[in-house]
Amino acid sequence: MTTIAAPTDLKTGHVGLNVTDLARSVDFYRTVLGLEVQAEGKEEGRLFAFLGRDGRMLVALWQQSDGRFPTDRPGLHHLSFQVETMAEVEAVQETLRGLGAQFAYDGVVPHGEGANSGGVFFVDPDGIRLEVYAPTGADPTAAPVSGVPTCGFF
Repeated sequence: MTTIAAPTDLKTGHVGLNVTDLARSVDFYRTVLGLEVQAEGKEEGRLFAFLGRDGRMLVALWQQSDGRFPTDRPGLHHLSFQVETMAEVEAVQETLRGLGAQFAYDGVVPHGEGANSGGVFFVDPDGIRLEVYAPTGADPTAAPVSGVPTCGFF
């Protein structure tokens, strides 16, 4: 029997998201996360945009959906972005408030009881659940749920 070794340096490459309005979603991700359009398709029926930073693609948006993201079906639970500081999380939060975004919790919350990491939990214009967090700085804020990870139940 042949054994195949697992990759030694495995990283997430990018995440592809289906959206209902490409222009609206591009504006949202550029405004909230500071992502840049790296490539785009403008052919009718084949609209897409690759968004990223510093030459690295992070999110691919595909306009090929109707309605809102269904959280009651198997698939993506949420997409999380890590930043370095809690000040960056708070800046994202203020940007989201200015856009009238829907939050899962009020303000910055820790990932769990006693956790030092935490962030903001919100949805994009299509209802896709998102998180922006920092690895430190969320303490001593109380967790919004007890006994389970904050990011798992929103």
